[in-house]
Amino acid sequence: MVMVKDVDVRGMQHCETTALGVLLRHEGLDLSEPMLFGLGSGLSFIYWDGKNMDFPFLGGRVKPFELTRNLAAALGLELRVEETTSPRKAWRNVAGPIDAGRPVGLQLDSYHLDYFTTKVHFGGHVVAMYGYDEQRAYLVDTAQQGGAVSAGLAALARARAQRGPMTARHRSFTLTAPTRPASPEDRIVPAVKSCADAFLNPPIANLGYRGIEKTAQQVPKWLRRGGDPREDLPRAAVLMERAGTGGALFRNLYRDFLAECAQLIDSSRLRTGHRLYAEAAALWTQVASLIAAAGESGDEDKLVQAASVLHDLARIERDAMRELSMLQDH
Repeated sequence: MVMVKDVDVRGMQHCETTALGVLLRHEGLDLSEPMLFGLGSGLSFIYWDGKNMDFPFLGGRVKPFELTRNLAAALGLELRVEETTSPRKAWRNVAGPIDAGRPVGLQLDSYHLDYFTTKVHFGGHVVAMYGYDEQRAYLVDTAQQGGAVSAGLAALARARAQRGPMTARHRSFTLTAPTRPASPEDRIVPAVKSCADAFLNPPIANLGYRGIEKTAQQVPKWLRRGGDPREDLPRAAVLMERAGTGGALFRNLYRDFLAECAQLIDSSRLRTGHRLYAEAAALWTQVASLIAAAGESGDEDKLVQAASVLHDLARIERDAMRELSMLQDH
C-alpha cells in the first residue's frame, strides 16, 4: 500500500473545490470552500438543451476544470496537468506523484465509481487521490459522497476512460505552491471582477444572466417537454439543490464567499453584492421546489410561478454583478 502522509481528507460540498482543498492544504494553504470557489471565479449560469438530451440541463458554475485553472493563476500556483489516451500511461501519471508523496486531482465520470449513490453519467466530476494498493484507490470526494472513500482500480480506470460530454482524456493534475504564494486577500478584487464581467457579457444567450432569462422563458413548457415529467422535473430540482453544488445552483457558496470578502475589504459594493446573492440563493431554492411540485402534481401553474421567480433572479443577479464589476482595487 502506498499512502501520501498527512493528507487532510475533509469532504466539502462541491467536488472540484473538495479536491482543490485537499491539494492546497497539503501545500500549506488552508482556504475555506467559498474562498476557493470565489477566487477561482467559479460562479456562472448555463441553460443547455439539445435534440439528443432527455431534459434541459441547468448549471450554476463555470465548466469543469476552469475553476482549477483560474485559482492556480490567481494564487500563482504551478498547475501541472497530464492527459493521455493510454490507460497505462494514465496510471503512471497518477502513481508517480503519489509515490513521491504528493496527492493528485483526477477528472472522471462519477457513474463508474462504486461508492457513488446516484448512478448518472457526469464526466466533469473531480476527486483527489492520495493512495492505492493492489485492489483499490483511496480518494477524497464531497461530504455527501462520504469524504474519504475508496474505489476499485478497475472501476477507477473505467471512470477515467469514459468519453462523452464534459469528459477529459484521463486528466490528472498536481498543484505546487511557490515559496511565497500570492496573498488570497490581494486576489479577491480581480477574481470578483473577472467573474462579474463574464456573467454580464455572455457570448451566447444560454449563459450568464441572459441564460437565467432564457430559462424563465422555457420553464413553463417543461410539462410538455416529452419523456416523463413526473420523474424529469423532480430530478431537475434535485440537481439544482443537492447535487454537490452547495445548493441553490452554487449561489450559497458565492454568497458566503462575498461575506468572507466583506470582512477583509471594507467595500459597500461587496456588501451590496452579498445582500443580493443572499436573496438570490433563497429564490433559487424556491424555484427548485416549484419545479419539483409541478412534476409531482402535473400543475403547470407551478412552472409559471417558477418562471416569474426566474425573471426576478435574472434581474437580481445582473444588478449584483453590475455592482461587483465596479469594485476598485484597494
